[in-house]
Amino acid sequence: MSGRHVLPSRLGGLYREIAKFGLVGLSGFVINLAVFNVIRSFAQWPTVRASVLATAVAIMGNYLGLRYFTYRGRGQDDRTGQRGELGLFLFFSAIGLVIENAVLYTTTYGFGWDGTLADNMGKFLGIGIATLFRFWSYRTWVFRPVGPLPEHTAAVARGGPHAVRTPSAATAEPVLNGSWQSS
Repeated sequence: MSGRHVLPSRLGGLYREIAKFGLVGLSGFVINLAVFNVIRSFAQWPTVRASVLATAVAIMGNYLGLRYFTYRGRGQDDRTGQRGELGLFLFFSAIGLVIENAVLYTTTYGFGWDGTLADNMGKFLGIGIATLFRFWSYRTWVFRPVGPLPEHTAAVARGGPHAVRTPSAATAEPVLNGSWQSS
């Protein structure tokens, strides 16, 4: 692969991952808000308690979507790996749940914004902030690629793509010079 095509192919993979994560997240968002509003309307639960239950329901659906759609190529073949993955997913999801509901708690009880629209706006803001954390944590810790890391990724993990240069890496893939031609 020539040097000028490396970046678009790597970014293309990230864009696909973000798009798939977004589709799963959108379905979780719809489930989360629907369950939240049903509980608030019919069961008359307090705002944050209803939100915690709605988020827990959405987390279950999100795990299935992320495991079998977004990150299906990063599968765990053994039961131990699957349990560890699920444990990490639940751990980071719980942190996301706390982030999401801390924002909702602050808008509802700290700022006194109460009512259907205010509750949904606080929930929307909390979901947005928690989603950034979840994307980072799931791709970094939960759904890691199996097998050895590619040389470029390993170099980035050690301090940047230029931090570790081996002769084999330098000759295996041409780099761009100032005139956009391979060396």
